Amino acid sequence: MTTPDAALPELPDLSQTATLTISCADQPGIVAAVSQFLHNHGANIIHSDQHSTDPAGGQFFMRMEFFLGGLDLTREAFERAFEQVVARPLGMDWRLNLASQPKKMAVLVSRYDHCFLDLLWRRRRGELNVEIPLILSNHEDLRRDAEMFGIPFHVIPVTKANKAEAEAEQVRLMHEAGADFAVLARYMQILSSDFLRGFGRPVINIHHSFLPAFIGANPYRAAFNRGVKLIGATSHYVTEELDAGPIIAQDVIPVTHRETPDTLMRMGRDVERQVLARAVKAHVEDRVLVYGNKTVVF
Repeated sequence: MTTPDAALPELPDLSQTATLTISCADQPGIVAAVSQFLHNHGANIIHSDQHSTDPAGGQFFMRMEFFLGGLDLTREAFERAFEQVVARPLGMDWRLNLASQPKKMAVLVSRYDHCFLDLLWRRRRGELNVEIPLILSNHEDLRRDAEMFGIPFHVIPVTKANKAEAEAEQVRLMHEAGADFAVLARYMQILSSDFLRGFGRPVINIHHSFLPAFIGANPYRAAFNRGVKLIGATSHYVTEELDAGPIIAQDVIPVTHRETPDTLMRMGRDVERQVLARAVKAHVEDRVLVYGNKTVVF
């Protein structure tokens, strides 16, 4: 039995952690080289994940999270030393991210609010370690919701006639806000190649898993007419090939003959927001490494 004033154990300060993500040709000594470097400079490894596509000539992926309390290098000195001592000799593509420096996430949304509000709630509850410097929309509908969370809301109408100019303004605003990545929270516009190249940073999308079987304006009605027994959602990185980018997260739920198009839609939207939140969280925590048109998600 504990006494009322018994001291609770202190939780680790997660803001004092950093993450290294690495990809390179698989070869002996990668884990040893990274671990030894961190040990030599006072870092304490707290999580480590790795994957090889083929131990004989495949691609190697690693995510290593470590505590900064005893680190004897500044970030700049760490990056210079790691590149020289470890990364360059082993031919690594790598990135260092600090938990104390949250990524900046731009959100694009049209009129559907389920994914949009879910992301804002999760950010406010501390489930997503991100900053949201701006929200972009092609409609006014969700301005009030954005203002309730204190986030700047920019409306840029998009038509066939002004699409290029509208996208250029969106890209300008995201660069001005320092956005590290963008999330399409049911933004009902197809992004052009110029947008993706101009932004030049990851864009995450969410859509129902009916593609390509149930395309068009009312996929839940089409699924109902087909009598589906599963509905789901897919979150992926956006590429120039429509809905064909590397997949980050997916999920499905069973449905029965008793469902209507309306209940299918409600159930589907629940899955959409959960899958998008998982994908965004994985990206924010540097758990996603892209390899060709696939992902390794630790």
